[in-house]
Amino acid sequence: MKILMISLGCDKNLVDSEFMLGSILGSGCEITDDETMADVIIVNTCCFIHDAMEESIETILEMAEYKKNGRCRALIVCGCLAQRYHKEIREEIPEVDAVIGTTAYEDIAKAVEEAVGGGYSEIIKDIDYMPSQNARRVFSTGLEYSYLKIAEGCDKHCTYCIIPKLRGAYRSVPMPELLKQAEYLASCGVKELIIVAQETTLYGTDIYGKDSLPKLLDKLCEVDGIEWIRLLYAYPEDITEELIQTIKKQDKICNYIDMPIQHASDNILRRMGRKTTKAELAAKINMLRSKIPDIAIRTSLITGFPGETEAEHRELIEFVKEIKFERLGVFMYSEEENTPAASFDGKIPDDVKILRYNEIMETQQKVAFEKAENRVGEVMEIIIEGEIPDESVYVARTRMDAPKIDGCVFLPLTGEYMTGDTVAARITGASEYDLLAVPCI
Repeated sequence: MKILMISLGCDKNLVDSEFMLGSILGSGCEITDDETMADVIIVNTCCFIHDAMEESIETILEMAEYKKNGRCRALIVCGCLAQRYHKEIREEIPEVDAVIGTTAYEDIAKAVEEAVGGGYSEIIKDIDYMPSQNARRVFSTGLEYSYLKIAEGCDKHCTYCIIPKLRGAYRSVPMPELLKQAEYLASCGVKELIIVAQETTLYGTDIYGKDSLPKLLDKLCEVDGIEWIRLLYAYPEDITEELIQTIKKQDKICNYIDMPIQHASDNILRRMGRKTTKAELAAKINMLRSKIPDIAIRTSLITGFPGETEAEHRELIEFVKEIKFERLGVFMYSEEENTPAASFDGKIPDDVKILRYNEIMETQQKVAFEKAENRVGEVMEIIIEGEIPDESVYVARTRMDAPKIDGCVFLPLTGEYMTGDTVAARITGASEYDLLAVPCI
């Protein structure tokens, strides 16, 4: 049988999809990327925000057409939407043959077999169950990088977030399992490990009794073949001096950290259920930059949170101007049912959210363009991601750039570089968020 896997949402969801693919291949199936040729279509869904939920539903309905009028014999829905609305999916989309929750993806091969045989499966396990990470995994990101999910679930309970109800409490993956995964990925040619979880900075506190992220990073740096290690989703209140020193001392660890702060108004941070104040955020950022002067700090913000005043929006704008984040993304607040914030007063109209979003992005754009221009003349290590033959350029990234979310480096299509090669390059120009470069010979 030929299997099509559609993975929606975040990189953490993608890791689950890769484990599912590994399980399916172990049962003798083939993978296809052509929906018209698929005997089984699996949609791993997201419903973190309203737009993600809409995308998931639209994708399921689109794939249902291949079940009704095509070769597809079974349609399976997995992930967060399946966990949250498994009853509704069964009632409203009869083409779906199996629904698998966020902690049940180990059972995908069984679900495929039953669905193809004409049965219906609804596999929703305990939300705090932890699937094994020793299973076979098919990585789908290409040879230059892969994600290593070091924990599942979240204990933060921010008032706007549904994740704890979909993914359960914080559970760390045992270190031996992670090291085994990393060694396997390196043996396949992966050069960059990107460390992900709902929150990476709490790694190990549940199973080892203390923050063990620095130790894990040290161990990962010992894996032969891995050249870069990148840290995402590090909550500011849990970034410790030990972690900063680990990033600083280990050459393999990129001087880059993704640190979601969400806002800069103390009132909004409190209403969000965040654990920091504006002063504490500024102090942590200053500590990072004082210890690692060339660190690139990425953050994410939410605009239009219930009760956000114009003055609090202006406070956030001024914070962005003052801090000058190297990388920044913004989400417009999305009301999610069964979250505390959904009942808050002071709903912000969509047109106001859009105006505030645009103003934040325009403010950050000026910062980002200035920082890009300041890179001209520097020699930077880059990793080749591929090429664009029509434009006669290679596409690459610096250590300051995570794939899919940050900028790129373009250099002339000279020399014979392969995907995953690391190259020393001199920056010759900047084009908005991207850089232009030539290889150092």
